[in-house]
Amino acid sequence: MKLLHRILVPLLSLTSAALAASAWTFDDATLTIQGKGSGVGGGVKEKLSPGSPLTSKSVALSSSDTLKITLTTKDGKSGSRPHQAFLTFNDQETGLQESFAFNVKDSGKAKIEVTHKDLPYQLLTSSKPLKASIVLASFGSSTPLNQHAFDLTVQTDASAPPAAPSSPERYASKPEIHHIFGSDPKSPPKILSLVFTLAVLATLPALFGGWLFLGGNLDHFSKAFGASPVAHGLFFGSIVAMEGVFFLYYVSWNLFQTLPVAAVVGTVAFVSGSRALTEVQDRRLAGER
Repeated sequence: MKLLHRILVPLLSLTSAALAASAWTFDDATLTIQGKGSGVGGGVKEKLSPGSPLTSKSVALSSSDTLKITLTTKDGKSGSRPHQAFLTFNDQETGLQESFAFNVKDSGKAKIEVTHKDLPYQLLTSSKPLKASIVLASFGSSTPLNQHAFDLTVQTDASAPPAAPSSPERYASKPEIHHIFGSDPKSPPKILSLVFTLAVLATLPALFGGWLFLGGNLDHFSKAFGASPVAHGLFFGSIVAMEGVFFLYYVSWNLFQTLPVAAVVGTVAFVSGSRALTEVQDRRLAGER
């Protein structure tokens, strides 16, 4: 038992040390500066290593160039996809930083492209080279990586300098706003209303004539009111009342005054009308109509 204990303890210690020593890194990293129209294989190409940044020379990026980086992210010795993978540019004078995320696959293959339009105005106009770093990190016990990879010199076009951003809006008191509301709607001229009223009244003879032609008569007036006086009275009264509501809306009422009254009158017309039609149907089924 003591022998087993003496063997297992050193093995567990070595395993724990190996796990604790796991760290994020990258491999097969290539930096390419490709200008517009340079074609495949053109431009500048440099190898990047996590242990030796390109300190001997600065990488230049003009307004027509595209910076491309391809690499393989690794957790220890195996390719893996980190939770965070960024290319970070740092202005050495102001300390301003801007980060761009790598497009990483599950195998750890990652790539990124950066052009002038992606950089903020403050970095485009920096007087010193930007410090570019590769940042890799994820959940777990693996040590994250924040490695200086190269220095980037941003070259601007003198004929088309970067446009300065507009000043941010400052919240402050504004001038007082005086609302001007539109005037209340007015009724049309009386002469126009009179013309349309006469036009409606002129159709009444045709209405009564058609009613008589289709067989309408007043013989059952007393019988209908005798059988269901409340239903017929309320139905006829609701029709007259609705016309009165429309007249008042036309003359003086507004919409908020008209709608509640119209809703009440309409409900009465619906209920009483259904009862009146039931009475008429009973007489029709009895053969009296």
